[in-house]
Amino acid sequence: MSTALLTDRYELTMLQAALADGTAHRRSVFEVFTRRLPPGRRYGVVAGTGRVLEAIRQFRFGDAELAWLREQEIVNDETLDYLANYRFTGDVYGYAEGEVFFPGSPVLVVESSFAEGILLETVILSILNYDSAVASAASRMTSAAGSRPCLEMGSRRAQEQAAVAAARAAVVAGFTGTSNLEAGRSYDLPTIGTAAHSFTLLHDDEEAAFASQVAAYGTRTTLLVDTYDIPTGVRRAIAAAGTELDAVRLDSGDLGVVAREVRDLLDSLGAAGTKIVVSSDLDEYAIASLAVAPVDAYGVGTSVVTGSGAPTCGMVYKLVEREGADGRMTGVVKASRAKNSVAGRKSAARRLDEAGRAVEEVVLAGADASWTPPDGDLRLLHVPLVRAGQVDERFVGADGVRLAAERHLASRGELGPSARRLSAGDPAIPTTHVQL
Repeated sequence: MSTALLTDRYELTMLQAALADGTAHRRSVFEVFTRRLPPGRRYGVVAGTGRVLEAIRQFRFGDAELAWLREQEIVNDETLDYLANYRFTGDVYGYAEGEVFFPGSPVLVVESSFAEGILLETVILSILNYDSAVASAASRMTSAAGSRPCLEMGSRRAQEQAAVAAARAAVVAGFTGTSNLEAGRSYDLPTIGTAAHSFTLLHDDEEAAFASQVAAYGTRTTLLVDTYDIPTGVRRAIAAAGTELDAVRLDSGDLGVVAREVRDLLDSLGAAGTKIVVSSDLDEYAIASLAVAPVDAYGVGTSVVTGSGAPTCGMVYKLVEREGADGRMTGVVKASRAKNSVAGRKSAARRLDEAGRAVEEVVLAGADASWTPPDGDLRLLHVPLVRAGQVDERFVGADGVRLAAERHLASRGELGPSARRLSAGDPAIPTTHVQL
């Protein structure tokens, strides 16, 4: 499917004017960054990079797209001719997907002609802003959960395609499975599912509902035990499946108290190996409050797919360097109050102490793709994602998700304990800007 119309009209307005005045083909450098983290957040998580690369690869104006643009008189014939042959031939560098980021971090750098780069602005931002918001929230949840798995169950709280993106982003940040089957198919993610209260209510009694599910799936299933009376439901679940029942799910009540009561009851029935899965509008704070409860897994819905109160990262896409009339590259800057930017192409590195703990984000203005850290305690953050229009296939598809999840675990592991606090505070490490 073409991604070419997943854009704002003003991108084409600028393109047409630039084609007319001859500036469209000037070499340009665009940068994606955020000026601030959501209130109280200590770090963000880059997610959606693999989807960005897929979108760049599919950014083509076919006959249908061109016909609609012509019919709507959005651009002139010269611009339509340009769009018909559009292919991104530039370079893209960025933080590896799963990497943590901070205010001012140049998470993505696009080097191309102005025309090629400006057309990608909207689709890049729409992907990175949403996916990174989900991953940033999901990381707080998996951090609070410790070794206990978090399961993504938020499809019904998001637009249908956003639900797939959210499931992917949650797994990047450490979730171990999703209820969304399309996400499972598209990115080879583990899928999970129990049953709803409607299944129990469909049957004449709870015993019949449990017996039906066990007959269909055996003991390796999860029975929802809080449709009626929870202790009675637990007894009926064990009666139906035996002490080898994999898990029961709790979706209501004071989960900390109820989980303890259910654990004691399961143990008394000889079902010490039966796990307890909890859901019911969980977020990172609720997960943290259940740290000492006998809970084995968390099912998270609304909060993860909405960024847990921060549904966007506020990322922007700014021109920071362009070719002048004399053919030389010149840094450019937006000086608007409270919306300023820093001129010039940038690279970034993270300073680590002797223990491998992150202590500083270093943003280097004037550094190109060949820049290498002079100090051994700096870890370079930019990786090549697209070279001369060719996408690095390591970062897309199922393999890209697995690679991103590994990178996130390592990157978050470099942060100090304060980064995992859920109370309001400053970014986990400071950012220093250096002009080379």
